[in-house]
Amino acid sequence: MKVVPLSPRALVDELVGRVDALPRSTWARVLLDGAPPTRPGELADRLVEPLRALGRPVLRVSADDFLRPASVRLEHGHEDPDSFRDSWLDVGGLTREVLGPLDPGGSGRVLPRLWNAAADRAHRADYVALGPAGVLLLDGTLLLDRWLPAELSVHLWLSPAALERQLPDAWRWTLPAYDSYEPRADVTVRYDHPARPALVGTVG
Repeated sequence: MKVVPLSPRALVDELVGRVDALPRSTWARVLLDGAPPTRPGELADRLVEPLRALGRPVLRVSADDFLRPASVRLEHGHEDPDSFRDSWLDVGGLTREVLGPLDPGGSGRVLPRLWNAAADRAHRADYVALGPAGVLLLDGTLLLDRWLPAELSVHLWLSPAALERQLPDAWRWTLPAYDSYEPRADVTVRYDHPARPALVGTVG
């Protein structure tokens, strides 16, 4: 399998090009997935302005704002890796409020935040209309084996050793959740060293 080293800037350019190559006749849903040490939200943020410069409206959403209430999320304790793997994310809410409205023929009206996990209450967010040819950039972890609808999916891959080394102590209990994770991604980026990412497959 070909692995192409890239600079962080070149990675942004590569992903912006792939997103902008998607048809402008409808919305583009882009999932950026990675374990917490890869900080997929930071990469998603870096795509916003280049895409807007190409005339693409952009909406940023984080899966962290679509977690289930604590009563469900922590039903089996605060450090249960199976619950973290399967029950923390409100897949139904994310699909209903964010991804579904951007189906072809959908309303284009997205709720950018649903649940404030820190306060354990609903966000008071308003719906946002994503304009024609708009791009949704959704970041999160463990997203890419849940059959979420998307036009492009990106996985920031960490080797098991790098994941164990880089995961903060407070989250080490989640390590078993990644053992069975098999993401289905359109683009895979080796991300053991964020300053030296490498694209798995063909550039361009």
